Amino acid sequence: MNIEVNKLNKSFDEFTLSDISIKLPKGKIVGLIGENGAGKTTLIKCILNVMHKDSGEVKLFGHPYDDALKENIGVVFDDSFLNETFTIMDINLIMKNIYKKWDSRLFFKYIKSFKIPKNKEIKKLSTGMKKKIEIASCISRHPRILILDEPTSGLDPVMRSEVLDMFQDFVSNNENSILLSTHITSDLEHIADDVIFISNGKLIFDKPLKEVKDSYVVLELTKDEFKKFNKKDIIRYKENRLDYQVLINKKNMKSDYKKYIKDLTRLDDIMLLYIRGQICED
Repeated sequence: MNIEVNKLNKSFDEFTLSDISIKLPKGKIVGLIGENGAGKTTLIKCILNVMHKDSGEVKLFGHPYDDALKENIGVVFDDSFLNETFTIMDINLIMKNIYKKWDSRLFFKYIKSFKIPKNKEIKKLSTGMKKKIEIASCISRHPRILILDEPTSGLDPVMRSEVLDMFQDFVSNNENSILLSTHITSDLEHIADDVIFISNGKLIFDKPLKEVKDSYVVLELTKDEFKKFNKKDIIRYKENRLDYQVLINKKNMKSDYKKYIKDLTRLDDIMLLYIRGQICED
């Protein structure tokens, strides 16, 4: 395992990240999802040892965190780490003097592919170009893990597709892995192997994406249909103005339920119903 987290706890005045255990296997892209304030960034900061955990264990490459491991970890947060006055040439010069495995050839290959001008200051580039530079800078260090917090936010669909291709190339050696925290769950539908879902500081599930998609079904029922529905089969439900959305486990799927399926179940649907849905009292 590239990352192992066991029974991690971190408390603040009004929030607790509670008993989180997750894994990031080699060669995998793992999506981290949850609402704003769910604890995703807190978990990432505890993994990176930039925030002190109250209890629990974090291992990177089978060992407790150590500064020597930084060389093998690339991190991109939502906020840019780039100095706005730097150019591409400045970044290359600085990085090759900091990181032992810095690969100028690979870096400039990405820059050429992205059509990013080498001598223009970062502040004069678009948001999308800045994000691509950050990601290219991380990958060009040849880390073994990428930890990414909203790396595709603000990118148009074409740019997002290019970045997602970079991520898939990164893990193609079956040794590297990516922990990708994002609100854009459609990205995960395309590239994630596993999905970790955290809500209100608690782990809801850590499963292969295929297993998640195979485990849950979202049904749409009229109000009369909902009244007659077997409430014991419902995990969560949400009342809308005209109908009900109902989340059930596929193992509870009955033949007469199929008529209530309106579309393929998406991660967005599952997450929304877990976060905003209600539990049946009956």
